[in-house]
Amino acid sequence: TDREAYEKYWDDISPFIKFGCLKDDKFEEKMKEYILFKDLNKKYLTLQDCLDDAKEKHENVIYYVTDEKEQSQYINMFKEEGLNAVLMGHNIDSPFINQLEQKKEGLKFMRIDADVTDTFKETVSEEDAETFKADTEKLTETFKKALNNDKLEIKVEKLKNDQVASMIIVSEESRRMQDMMKMYNMYGMDPNLFGGDSGTLVLNANHKLVQYVLNTPEGELTGKICEQLYDMASLT
Repeated sequence: TDREAYEKYWDDISPFIKFGCLKDDKFEEKMKEYILFKDLNKKYLTLQDCLDDAKEKHENVIYYVTDEKEQSQYINMFKEEGLNAVLMGHNIDSPFINQLEQKKEGLKFMRIDADVTDTFKETVSEEDAETFKADTEKLTETFKKALNNDKLEIKVEKLKNDQVASMIIVSEESRRMQDMMKMYNMYGMDPNLFGGDSGTLVLNANHKLVQYVLNTPEGELTGKICEQLYDMASLT
């Protein structure tokens, strides 16, 4: 009955509310319209508010953040493109969003570093497609050699933000599997039982360091720059 007061203590009570929703379907049915999500601007939204907000840009997909510091690079990219996300940093949030997806058909939660959407990319023209393909193959070969990792998955994109050099993306499915493995490991089970996904290294073809590697694959500094770009990506 008092939305303003409710928002003030939502952060404190939300883990208990979400736990109740997971354990009791009747409780979940009563509470579903009163669940709140805090967005990047620290504004509180209902699930329907989130869906309405995202309708024109990514219908039925809600992006989320688990660590504002670690994912700051992605947050900045989102804000530059006028996109929003919700903060979900509690351990209970992972099973909770699984339940929400099961309850609401078509709903999908994705962490903001699960992929690089078209919103952040420049379009490669047909006349430049062959050159871009060749550059991608050249960069892939150079990085795998420099990092001594033939199994490394690499993608090259032309990102609108030329200050972003590299990033590592892990699919939402793989990330949730990793969360499950961590849970099993708590009970003494082997976390490698289900396999794993170390992610895909995304290189920004518009960044100066990536361009240096492309133009001087045998350069004196190339190996160190490749390692630096990989390390930078791993920290985001």
